[in-house]
Amino acid sequence: MKIEANSPSDYISKLPKDRQEVVSELRKVVLDNLPKGFSEEMSYGMIGYVVPHSIYPDGYHCDPKLPLPFLSIASQKNFVAFYHMGIYSDEKLLDWFVKEYPNHSNYKLDMGKSCIRFKRMNDIPYELIGELVGRISVDNWIQTYETAIKRR
Repeated sequence: MKIEANSPSDYISKLPKDRQEVVSELRKVVLDNLPKGFSEEMSYGMIGYVVPHSIYPDGYHCDPKLPLPFLSIASQKNFVAFYHMGIYSDEKLLDWFVKEYPNHSNYKLDMGKSCIRFKRMNDIPYELIGELVGRISVDNWIQTYETAIKRR
């Protein structure tokens, strides 16, 4: 589900009504819990949260012109996706999240390497997502990225 948008608000406005509420709430949870230094922008056609070049001039190793990605929210065809690069690259964080998830949701966790898929829009564990978002500072993310991803 590719959506051409110039801003997060524009992205949300182009979603079906039922998705607007969910994506807006996820965005609010992220913004309320996002550590200082990350910035919100459109990234890869999704609402993205990145380490700006002003903090990390090297940018993203796949394309250094882009800022270092951290989180994204997207409305896909059959689900809302929450991408978190920290759970992809930090095994302790992933283990914590997988263990904690059943305490916050009535349904089985549906996730890929960095993607948490929410197919049931009425059972998104917003509180847990907020806690996940706040667990990694900009400095921690840069260190994790350089150790686990960039040097591969």
